[in-house]
Amino acid sequence: MRHLRGLYVLLPLVVLFVASTLRVCGCTSAVVGAGATCDGRTLLWKHRDSGHPDNFVGRVEATDSTMAYVALFNAGDTDMKEAWIGFNSAGFAVMNTASYNLAPDTAKVKDREGLIMSMALRRCRTVADFEQLLQSEIGKGALGVQANFGVTDAGGNGAYFETTDHSFRVFTLDEAPGGMMIRSNYSYSGGKKEGRLGEVRHDNAEWLAGEHCRNAGLKPETFTEHLSRSFYHHGRREDMSGKGFKVLTDRGEYIPRRSSCASVVIEGAHSGENPAAGTMMWVAIGFPAASHVEAVTLDSIPPCLLPSAQGGRSELCNEVNRRRSKVFPRKGREGKWLIDMDYLKKIMPVQHDISEMKYEEGRKRRNKIVNRK
Repeated sequence: MRHLRGLYVLLPLVVLFVASTLRVCGCTSAVVGAGATCDGRTLLWKHRDSGHPDNFVGRVEATDSTMAYVALFNAGDTDMKEAWIGFNSAGFAVMNTASYNLAPDTAKVKDREGLIMSMALRRCRTVADFEQLLQSEIGKGALGVQANFGVTDAGGNGAYFETTDHSFRVFTLDEAPGGMMIRSNYSYSGGKKEGRLGEVRHDNAEWLAGEHCRNAGLKPETFTEHLSRSFYHHGRREDMSGKGFKVLTDRGEYIPRRSSCASVVIEGAHSGENPAAGTMMWVAIGFPAASHVEAVTLDSIPPCLLPSAQGGRSELCNEVNRRRSKVFPRKGREGKWLIDMDYLKKIMPVQHDISEMKYEEGRKRRNKIVNRK
């Protein structure tokens, strides 16, 4: 998206943001250009952290004026009003991470990120369309968001929109060193050091993905099978899972943590492919380190991801959450959750092997669809 540059400020920002300890949203994410991937497809990754541990994947049908899309939803959202990462029939994809160092929430209506993303999936075909959507909605009043929105489209464009109630700043892939951008829970445009929540997770992701990026070797597995299972700590320059500890403490500094409830990568279509057929969403639902991916297309969602269980939960998410309860059996003396690394190291290889099989099967299915005459 070569025409997007710089700072868009629609109303002045006058109050510094103070992070609330009551909010539990997190996430670690990436926007990756086609030139940085081994398959020449854009990637949009979201390792979701949330106070909603139960998720499902659903499809929202098209209408006369909107597009069909698939997305990750919170269990209980039976009307599928709030999408947390997804893509539509035009190949447009969107996700978010909460940001804690932007301007403060000033509107009475807050936490509208999921609603904005659902709106975008219904209406937007391109990254430029998303910019226009934000401008239009800001013109109607405060957005009710403090977020980094990551977006990609079928034209190979990608960007982060660091967004407040009344403004946003755009960072495009054209300006990204190596063709990859990372965001956790602070915004580059926020500036204030004290609001940079998730800084270690950001640095973990940047370091772990960096070598693959430099060699144009990034792929969905890099994120679901490597970053979302990694206990690397960039502050210590160590992979703590290799230190022989039977137990680690969850201080929110590893990419996987107790609040992690999904790792999702949207892999864009190749140039010339039908975006509705060529775009895929790889979903590791539930606590990602104890889960495996399932392949989602616009026309095919594995039954285990659908809201078939009681309370609108997916069967696979329920299964993974039962494993999560064993990964985090109790809190330690500091009041932090303890991570049973012995148990996790036993189950991760099994789930990784299942993921490898799912990736192979999903790619074969996509190739058959896009190569049909």
